[in-house]
Amino acid sequence: MAGIAKDRLQALLDREAAKRPIRGILASIRSIDGSFETAAAAGFADAVAAVPLTPETPYYLASITKTYTATVVMQLSREGSLDLDAPIGKYLAPELTRGIHVVDNTDHGATITIEQLLFQTSGLADYFTGSSGEGPSLEEELNAANDRALTIENIVALVRTQSPRFVPGAGDGRKAHYSDTNYALLGSIIETVTGADVSENLEERIFDPLGLTDTFVFDSARSQPTPAVAWHKDRPLDIPLAMSSFPADGGVVATLADNVRFIAALFTGELLAEDELAYMTGRWNRIFFPMQYGGGLMRFYLPKWMSPFRNPGELIGHSGSTGSFAFYSPQYQLVLAGTVNQSDNPARPYRLMPRLVSLARTASTRRQRGGL
Repeated sequence: MAGIAKDRLQALLDREAAKRPIRGILASIRSIDGSFETAAAAGFADAVAAVPLTPETPYYLASITKTYTATVVMQLSREGSLDLDAPIGKYLAPELTRGIHVVDNTDHGATITIEQLLFQTSGLADYFTGSSGEGPSLEEELNAANDRALTIENIVALVRTQSPRFVPGAGDGRKAHYSDTNYALLGSIIETVTGADVSENLEERIFDPLGLTDTFVFDSARSQPTPAVAWHKDRPLDIPLAMSSFPADGGVVATLADNVRFIAALFTGELLAEDELAYMTGRWNRIFFPMQYGGGLMRFYLPKWMSPFRNPGELIGHSGSTGSFAFYSPQYQLVLAGTVNQSDNPARPYRLMPRLVSLARTASTRRQRGGL
C-alpha cells in the first residue's frame, strides 16, 4: 500500500492541516495482519517554535488511555487479583467512595461494581467535563491554560460537588454516561491490588511485552520525549501538571507505530484471550449518537443511509479529547490511528476516519488489480 496510497494520505493530511484551527495532524492506516501500512504527517508538532510534525512524533493519546487501562483490568481479572462483579468498596477505602454517588439520600459509592466502571454504567458524574454550577468545569479551566495537578482525592472531591446521572446499573445495566471518573477510580483499584502505580502496570503488562519503546505515561517530573503540542482553538494546551494527573484515564503518550501496534495486538489475541475481548465488545451501551461504549472501547457506526458513498462500517476503538483516535475495522481488517491535535471539536476524528477507510479500500482494489 506504499507509493500511491502514501501520496494520497499525505495530500489528505496536507489539506486538513491547512484548515484552521488545526496546526498539525498525523495518521496511519495498517492492515490487521501487517501486510501493508502507511503513515503521514502534516503541520507542526510545535507551531509556535515551528517544529515540524513527523509520523515518528509522540503525541497525547488522551482518553485512548482508557483502553490500555481496561486491558490491564481484564488481565488482573484473569489472574484472580480482582473480581469484575465486586463492589469497588472491596478495593477502595471508604474515604474515596463516600459521597461520590448519592441519589435520594442513598450513597451508592461503595456498591458500584468494577464492571460498571468499565462499561460507563455507574452513573458517576464526570470530574473532567462536569460542573457544580458554581464555576467552570475542570475542562474549561484547563482549556483556559489554568494548569494544576490533581490527586485521586482531588478528583473525588470534585465529583462530590456534582450530581450523579442515574443509579448504578440503571436500565438493566444498559444506561450509560461517559465519565472520566470511572477510569480514575479503576486506576486506583489497579494500584491497590498490585501495589504498583498505573504506569508500572502499563509498562510491565503492555508496553514492554509488545516492544512499545516510544510509549509512556506522561509525567512532567521526569525526563521524557516531548509530545506534539495539542491545541484548544487558538491556544496551545500547556498543561503538564494536569496531564501528569491522568495516568489511567488520559495520560498515555505514544507514536503512531506504537499505538497501531497496541490496537492490532488487542484484536489479535496477544494481550487478551478471545473470551476476554468478547466480554469487552459483547455489550454496547449508547452514550451519544452515533457512539456506543463497551468495556473500555467505543463503537462508531453510521447507518449506510447517512453515509452511502464513504461508509467506514463498524469501527471499534477509542478517541481522545485532543483529537486522537485509534480504531479497528472488523469489516475491512484495518487499524486506523492518529490525531488532529485540536480539542475544539470532538467530531473531527470521526470525519477523518471514513476518508482513511475509503483511501485504504481504493488502494487495496488497485493493488489487487496490479495498479500499485
